[in-house]
Amino acid sequence: MASQSIRFSCSTALLVLATVAVEAGGWVVITLRDLPDQVVVGKPVTLTYSVRQHGRHLLDNLTGRIEARAGVDVVQAAAAPASEPGDYSVTLTLPYAGDWTVDILSGFSGQLNNARITLPARDPGRPATVISDKERGQRLFAAKGCVTCHAHRAIEGRTTSIGPELTAKRYQPEYLKHFLAHPPQAEPFEPGRWQMPDLKLRDKEITSLVAFINAEQPPATRVTAAITR
Repeated sequence: MASQSIRFSCSTALLVLATVAVEAGGWVVITLRDLPDQVVVGKPVTLTYSVRQHGRHLLDNLTGRIEARAGVDVVQAAAAPASEPGDYSVTLTLPYAGDWTVDILSGFSGQLNNARITLPARDPGRPATVISDKERGQRLFAAKGCVTCHAHRAIEGRTTSIGPELTAKRYQPEYLKHFLAHPPQAEPFEPGRWQMPDLKLRDKEITSLVAFINAEQPPATRVTAAITR
């Protein structure tokens, strides 16, 4: 399955959330710890994610689940608390090859509380598809929650930003790598003055995100993000 076959529906988001007024208390950032390039049919895969209210405070008392869909088929699995506070894990097994739409239903009671990714599954024995750092970075930009706060033209449906809009931004690679690895943290936290959370990004993830953020974005590479309720 070619990497170009990874698609995102116009009415959904790879990872999708938006900001609302602080007083409403109604939004969270969902961050997937590990985003597989693809999974193997019939082999259990564990997805671990965190939930941060307003992108900052980890929530550790939620009852969430995951639903994976391909055509009329649905695979569901309940989330359980993981080893770290605010982390949740779900293990599921996809029964056949193709692109599965995976909804992470956080269990948060606010209006904007879900995330969506597309998870490609390949048959056993088939070689893994190799994707570029730029393509992986584009997927991570959504899966790690970057799209919650930063609009980007390559991810359609995002028209507002808490942080800077990043489509036309270009940064020195070493500076950007250091910033993503060690984002500045100010204390005490002031509502309305948002700052990037420390997502504990791995070196490979940072390399891919830098490749995406600093790359030119022709229209053919766009994916879609939209607000869901």
